[in-house]
Amino acid sequence: MSVRTEEMVLNMGPQHPSTHGVLRLELTLEGEIVTKVVPHIGYLHRCFEKHCEAMTYQQVVPYTDRMDYLAAMGNELGYAIAVEKLLNIQVPERVEYIRVIMAELQRIASHLVAIGTYGADIGAFTPFLYCFRDREKILHLFEITCGARLLYNYIWPGGLSHDLHPDFERLTREFIKEFRPNLVELNNLLTYNRIFIDRTANVGILPVETAINFGVTGPMLRGSGMKWDLRKDDPYSVYHKFDFEIPVGEGKMGTVGDSWDRYFVRVREMEESLKIIEQALDQLPEGDVTSAIPKRIKPPVGQVYARVENPRGELGYFLISDGSTSPFRVKVRAPSFVNLQIMDELCRGHMVADVVAILGSVDIVLGEVDR
Repeated sequence: MSVRTEEMVLNMGPQHPSTHGVLRLELTLEGEIVTKVVPHIGYLHRCFEKHCEAMTYQQVVPYTDRMDYLAAMGNELGYAIAVEKLLNIQVPERVEYIRVIMAELQRIASHLVAIGTYGADIGAFTPFLYCFRDREKILHLFEITCGARLLYNYIWPGGLSHDLHPDFERLTREFIKEFRPNLVELNNLLTYNRIFIDRTANVGILPVETAINFGVTGPMLRGSGMKWDLRKDDPYSVYHKFDFEIPVGEGKMGTVGDSWDRYFVRVREMEESLKIIEQALDQLPEGDVTSAIPKRIKPPVGQVYARVENPRGELGYFLISDGSTSPFRVKVRAPSFVNLQIMDELCRGHMVADVVAILGSVDIVLGEVDR
């Protein structure tokens, strides 16, 4: 007697904390095996890029915060660099150092969310609490600097809205001192946990050639073994002045490019960010952080593309100026949007339960997917 089987279509999500109603995965299944994944995105529709055409260049900054709300400092930095490129202006060296410190603190804060929620996805809730405990200290540093904890409006074209708080350096050094042992604790608790390894190693393997072909960047690309980081390979701001490593996936627990590798790259990147912050604090020059901020931004006719290494990969801004005080066009290359398209490649042949582990390893923020 022959048994007839049929494909089944299953709608999955929202499941990951960052997907809250703005991502649905349409899974095609043969039994419990995934044969196809179609991500359906939308329902934010904030039209960030279109709104910018009705704003002045300064008024765009708060909008950039809201794209990837876990990496707002990096979003502002990329936009500020693009506008400064249009204007052909140099900012004071102190501004550059503070921008780097903020961007790296933001990278750690973002990776802590990625790692904590990833553990929670797979059933480990305690690391989530530990990660948010440490992230809270970074948010406090941002709060004493500019009064905001999530959406900062801090890095402006030409400078910064405020100089550092008198206690900032002391508190940041205290954070670094406390955070290093906490990373060891995180590794003991989650990274080398047998259950976590079994759920992530050899799951969702992304070969480096496929990653390149899909335009994947950030920890996703580096997890596949490619040492590509804009801070080193296309340096901006003052990153060329610091000594730090670019972690890549090595297949220590499974195959190079699996979900565990992508996770562990983020853990190691936090260690490297601490090194950068320490060096920037040691070398922090004196000076004014507002002297180069233009009172009125009216760049000449032209177009620029500027990019930065955000926690989720290459964030790029393409700006077209028609010579007025508002951008004629703003187009953003958002890493979450580009990285999300790899889901079908990663999930095919895996079981339904693995989709949870794979999606968490991609680390998306839907705010910059549906801009």
